Amino acid sequence: MSEKYATTDAGAPIPSVEHSLTVGSDGPILLQDHYLIEQMANFNRERIPERQPHAKGGGAFGQFEVTHDLSAYTKAAFLQPGAKTEMVARFSTVAGERGSPDTWRDPRGFSLKFYTSEGNFDMVGNNTPVFFIRDPMKFQNFIRSQKRMAANNLRDHHMQWDFWTLSPESAHQVTWLMGDRGIPKTWRHMNGYSSHTYSWLNDKDELFWVKYHFKTDQGIDFLTQDEGDKLAGEDGDYHQRDLFTAIEDGNFPSWTLHVQIMPFEDAKTYRYNPFDLTKVWPHSDYPLHEVGKMTLNRNVVDYHTQMEQAAFEPNNIVPGTGLSPDKMLLARGFSYADAHRHRLGVNYKQIPVNEPHVEVNAYSKDGAMRIRNATDPVYTPNSMGGPEADPRRASEVHWASDGDMVRSAYALRQDDDDWSQAGTLVREVLDDEARDRLANNIIGHVLDGVKEPVLSRVFEYWKNVDPDLGKKVEEGVRAGG
Repeated sequence: MSEKYATTDAGAPIPSVEHSLTVGSDGPILLQDHYLIEQMANFNRERIPERQPHAKGGGAFGQFEVTHDLSAYTKAAFLQPGAKTEMVARFSTVAGERGSPDTWRDPRGFSLKFYTSEGNFDMVGNNTPVFFIRDPMKFQNFIRSQKRMAANNLRDHHMQWDFWTLSPESAHQVTWLMGDRGIPKTWRHMNGYSSHTYSWLNDKDELFWVKYHFKTDQGIDFLTQDEGDKLAGEDGDYHQRDLFTAIEDGNFPSWTLHVQIMPFEDAKTYRYNPFDLTKVWPHSDYPLHEVGKMTLNRNVVDYHTQMEQAAFEPNNIVPGTGLSPDKMLLARGFSYADAHRHRLGVNYKQIPVNEPHVEVNAYSKDGAMRIRNATDPVYTPNSMGGPEADPRRASEVHWASDGDMVRSAYALRQDDDDWSQAGTLVREVLDDEARDRLANNIIGHVLDGVKEPVLSRVFEYWKNVDPDLGKKVEEGVRAGG
């Protein structure tokens, strides 16, 4: 017999885990069987709302260690040479629900939380360095176009291509999506990018713009469309199983962090808008600087509490780091935290996986599920010795901006357009075999339900990216694959 005895949620021993309390062995169940009521009530409430995008995912805990000196660019304590910081990572698909297959063609979320000595720092990114859109006004509609139709509750490629071809800024990301990285072999075999431009502040209060690149030490690898489809039917949790098993076996995956750094003044005149989420900064202009290594070495022990309730948000910044004028990033600073309040409750930062590993002296008070004690005074300003703001310690990032209030796209710059960087990716980054797989992936995707007039727009879309690719796509679709 086990040395552990079963209890109620209040810790009291229970008489049975098999039999309800009844009047005689064949009689009715009694309302005073409080353990039965507790079990049924808990079961009815054990599902919380799933994430709107990025519902299916998994991850692990680990450590980030700084191996190179970039203190000239940031004063953040966790980015100083030799610093070691505990962290948690979550990887995910974007469009699928919690029960969807891991190997659908989709971008992969790459979200990180660092429990730094100055509070939590989060990076919310993907396995691609760009995104489909650049203005948050379109985000909700983009996600809906990738999910399910209202009438039949089915995902629909015609709907997806309708949105993409009417949003030409999507071309760069769609090229990544339809290429090899659209289905990574495992989470261990993909890079992670901030995609957004963030900011760093050094101890001289000099501001720099940065992009984060987490390069997999396992090497980039991918699944073909046929392999991904096969695994979707055979093992829908393939990526989650792979990560858990690798760590359980002591095969700890790691990623090396590099950053691109742009001096503050460069952003004003750079040939691309450096805050446009659909663009990359060419490495020839802003090379990679190595920072340190992230290693995942500890599996979760309760998926719900440690992963499903993990809440990542780009507004979790620490002294020496900050956001940028990137419109999508600024909107996400609100929307992610708001989504967590809806899913998990207003006190979600008191859930252990989200709790910072430093003392919290906040004036937040009460609300559902609050467990951290509030202490008087519970208001500010006060004359009772309550915590006070310290602007120098906070090192808030500021930049100047002016102009009329308008609703418009980013102002065009010298090399700004929606097609050039996608075309460069096709012609100069991919080899012949990768270009062939890209074309075949597009053809197969389009043949699955895309109709006129969207179909003609698809051909034009890819001809704008690259004429040869567009021609190959059209010929393949016209021939039926």
